[in-house]
Amino acid sequence: MTSQRTRERLLGRLMDQGIQSMQVLDIIRSTPRHIFLDEALSHRAYEDVALPIGHNQTISQPYVVARMTEAIVNSGPIGKVLEIGTGCGYQTAVIARLAEKVYSVERIKPLLDRARKNLKILGVRNVDTKHTDGSLGWPEKGPFDAIITTAAPQQIPTELLEQLADGGRLVIPVGSDHHQELKLITRRGNDFESQTLDMVRFVPLLRGQVQH
Repeated sequence: MTSQRTRERLLGRLMDQGIQSMQVLDIIRSTPRHIFLDEALSHRAYEDVALPIGHNQTISQPYVVARMTEAIVNSGPIGKVLEIGTGCGYQTAVIARLAEKVYSVERIKPLLDRARKNLKILGVRNVDTKHTDGSLGWPEKGPFDAIITTAAPQQIPTELLEQLADGGRLVIPVGSDHHQELKLITRRGNDFESQTLDMVRFVPLLRGQVQH
């Protein structure tokens, strides 16, 4: 079910869709996506699809994880990264292999608890997590070289733009349920350059916190 052949087939699909960074592809290959899923879904872990993880949330499609990660890697150094929406920890585990330090925030406490367990199983030690409203970021840990957002706001929160270092990049899906664009925003002093990378479908970025 989680055979090397299945993983290689996934990598072939990602390359066919335009993922070029061998570094990112190697990390996707060696990150065991099945441990982030309930046992009933683990046989689908290496399909290129988003899958439910409870609480109306999903584990992102591998292509989208690769695309977002590649956009960050290709556009500059990644010392400190902020992730908005830890979820089950899959994207966190991927980006942690490339960054010096990852700060990840999640509004749903049971998901965060599960992500912490998953990251511990994998021996990931360069990630700090926090239960908080993701749209606020983590200002006391900024500025960040990169921010990855795994839920879609209607408009980009100014709090996140303010937490980018000069030259820092924000990868974020923006839009409604019916139309979302994956954007790469680069900070140049007080200016922000915007580039559209892809059309995507993410859960909405909601404010507030959930305890149970």
